[in-house]
Amino acid sequence: MAKNTQRSGWVRAVSAGAVAFGLLTLKEGGSVLFIDGAARAAAGAYVPFVLWFNFLAGFAYGVAGVGLWCRRRWAAWLALAIAAATACIFVAFGVHVLGGGAYEQRTVLALALRTLVWTAVGTFAWRVLPRTAASSVG
Repeated sequence: MAKNTQRSGWVRAVSAGAVAFGLLTLKEGGSVLFIDGAARAAAGAYVPFVLWFNFLAGFAYGVAGVGLWCRRRWAAWLALAIAAATACIFVAFGVHVLGGGAYEQRTVLALALRTLVWTAVGTFAWRVLPRTAASSVG
């Protein structure tokens, strides 16, 4: 029983973190995309397709977090899909950089962090969420 309670605590913490990460991503990305001001100036040489991807992914982060909170198996699949999509954007960003495109060094770090975080969330969810509908009852 203690192990199950401890696991539930971790599920809640990871899911709350995912939702918070999504909300912060939406706030920061939205500020650069939709408000012409200090946030856009501070962003420097941002790469538009990376910024748009991250902004839209913020919605998926929130959905994955809610799904994890509700202990739905699809949340594991979504988290892993987010990790894979982020890795693909990371590769496209690398092509952009190798082609001489302008970028900010923090974009490299942010994409690496996002890829690692969502791989970890997906792996965690895969391990702790019920595998069948029968095991999620109760």
